[in-house]
Amino acid sequence: MSSEPLRPMMLRDRASAALGMVVEKDEPGEAVVAMTVREDMTNGFAITHGGLVFALADTAFAIACNEDERVTVAAGADITFLKSTRAGQTLTARAVRRTVVGRNGVYDVTVTDETGDVVAEFRGRSLTTNRSAVEHGNAAE
Repeated sequence: MSSEPLRPMMLRDRASAALGMVVEKDEPGEAVVAMTVREDMTNGFAITHGGLVFALADTAFAIACNEDERVTVAAGADITFLKSTRAGQTLTARAVRRTVVGRNGVYDVTVTDETGDVVAEFRGRSLTTNRSAVEHGNAAE
């Protein structure tokens, strides 16, 4: 994991942990998360299942958009797959805030492989709730 302590939100994220995701950067509006593709993460064509590439990008997005004590959730997201990968490769998702207006935000995530080639581009749209992550244990609405 990261050299910095993980936030409670990520300490309770069983899905990301089960997929072996490692948080490399966690700053307001920016996050980097890596994952090594395992054999059980591949589809019937022996390439990385697209849903798992999406999950990696979504985790980086979640970290980047939860910038303060308020719970921020996804309002929507889309992904474009650009290159297939295989078991043994390491994927890295870099999320960055593009804009926040009121309670709505837009974040872009680029997923690359270990050579730096772009694997996917993800755009997430966030909604900041009135709930406090501290009071509600980071639970989403």
